[in-house]
Amino acid sequence: MKSFVISQRKLYDGICKMNSFGTRLTGSKGHNDFIRWLKKEIADMDIPIYSDPFYFRRWEAQHTSIEIVDCDEKINIPVSSAYPYSGETTADGITEELVYVKSIADIPKTKGKIAVFNIANINFLPSEIAFDKRSSYPKDVVLEKKYEGPVITSFVQCFYGIVSKLSKAKAVILIWKGLHDDMIEGQYLSFIADYQKIPMLWVNETNGKKIIESAKEHKKAKFVLEAEIEEHAFTESFYCIIEGKNKRENVIVNTHTDGTNCVEENGPVALLELIRNMKDTVPERTHIFLFTTGHFRLPHFEDIRTGGFQSGSRWLAMHRELWDGKGDHFKCVANLTIEHLGCLEWRDIDGEYKYTGQPEIDLVYTGNRFMDKLYIETVKDRKNIRTMTLRGHNMLHFGEGQNFFTMGIPEISLVPAPYYLCVVSDSHETEKFSLDLMTEQTETFARLIEKIEEIPSEKLGKSDFYSVIKANSVSGGYDISINGLMRKLTKR
Repeated sequence: MKSFVISQRKLYDGICKMNSFGTRLTGSKGHNDFIRWLKKEIADMDIPIYSDPFYFRRWEAQHTSIEIVDCDEKINIPVSSAYPYSGETTADGITEELVYVKSIADIPKTKGKIAVFNIANINFLPSEIAFDKRSSYPKDVVLEKKYEGPVITSFVQCFYGIVSKLSKAKAVILIWKGLHDDMIEGQYLSFIADYQKIPMLWVNETNGKKIIESAKEHKKAKFVLEAEIEEHAFTESFYCIIEGKNKRENVIVNTHTDGTNCVEENGPVALLELIRNMKDTVPERTHIFLFTTGHFRLPHFEDIRTGGFQSGSRWLAMHRELWDGKGDHFKCVANLTIEHLGCLEWRDIDGEYKYTGQPEIDLVYTGNRFMDKLYIETVKDRKNIRTMTLRGHNMLHFGEGQNFFTMGIPEISLVPAPYYLCVVSDSHETEKFSLDLMTEQTETFARLIEKIEEIPSEKLGKSDFYSVIKANSVSGGYDISINGLMRKLTKR
C-alpha cells in the first residue's frame, strides 16, 4: 500500500465546513446536515456507503432564563447552560420560592418549589481511580494528581434530577462550585442521563451566590427552560468499506459524528482524509470506516449485548458479521478510534482561564502491550507530542473505542479530554484548536494503518480486559493498590 500523504488544507476545509453546520447535537439539523455532507464526500469517491437509520425522542433547549422576582427590583441571573434532556417549561416558566439544599434534611422542603444545589468540583479523587498508565511520551508526561473538571463532576453528580423528582420539586438550579466561570460556560452536561422529566439549569459560581442569598431570604424566582421536542427524530450511523486482498480479516477505523464544537467531534474530518488516501488502493486487509451516531444521546444508543458503554455498541450488536470472526464472518484484528484532534491545553491559572502554551495531553487507550509499543514507536518522530497511553481501568474507558476493547479487539484509541470538550459556543471553541496538531495526529493514524497492514493477526493479539483497583500511576506519584488507594483518599 502506498504511503499516505495527509493534506492539511483538506483538514482545514473540513473543519470549516463542519463548523458551518453549527452545533451538531444528536439528530439536530446541524448534525444531519454534517452527516449528509460526509456521505456526499465519500460517495464522490465512488465508495459504497451503508447506513443504519434510527428514530428517537430528541430534546434540545431553546430558551432559558432565571429571574429573581420577589424583590423591589427584578434581578436577571445569567444561565450558563441547560441540563440536557432534563425537562422543560412553558414560555411563562415556573415562578416559585427558591430552596437552597445544604443537606439531605433540606430535600423534602423543595416540594412544589425550585431546588438549588451546589455542585462542587470533584477534586479529591486520585486520577488512578479512572486511569491505569501503560506508557508516556515524552517520559515526563503526567496527568493531574486529582481527577477533576466539569465532565467528571457532572457525571458523578448526575442524580439531582432523580432526587428532586422524588421530592416533587418543580425545577432545579445547579450551581457550579470550584470551577472557573469561563470554563463552565455553555457546557452540555451531563449527557449520560436519560430524560429526567424535571427542568434543570446550570449557573456559574459567581451568579450562584446571588441565587443562594435569595433562597436564604425565601425569595421567589421565575425559571424558564423552553425546549424543542421531536418525538420521532431521525439520525443514522453509516460506514464504508475499502475491500482488501484478505476477505476474512479487517481493520475498523471508528469515530462518531455528533458533537458540540470544533474538536467534539472532528474525528470524521480526519477519517475522510484517511479514506481519500486509501480509495485507489487494494490494501492487504479490508478496512471499514465507521461513523456512529448517538454519542450525545447514550441512554438510547447503548447496547448491553456488546458492552453497552458507548454509541458504537449498537453498531457492533447489529453487525456481528463484520467483526466477530465466527463462521464466515469477518474477524476484526484491530480497531483505531480517532476523536478530539487538535486540542490545546486550557487551565485555570491564577484565576484566569487561559491557554497554557502546550497541547492537551493525548490520552490514548491501547488494547494490549504490543499495540502500546506500536503506538509509542509511531509517535516518536512527532514534533508536537504529549501523550499517555492507558489500559481500560475499573470498567472505565473513555471514548468510542471502549466497546471494541470490551469485545476483545486490540485497539489504539485517541481521546484527549480538555475541559472545554462539551462546550457549545458561538466560536465553536476554535481559539482552543490547533490545525498543526490535528495534522500530526492524523498522520500518526495513517502510519498506524500502514504498519498494521504488515503485522500478522496473531501478533496483534487480543485486548486485555480492564484492570481493577491496582493501577500504574498516571500522576507521577506511587502506583495504586487497595492500601495505596486508602492512603490517597485519606489525604484529602
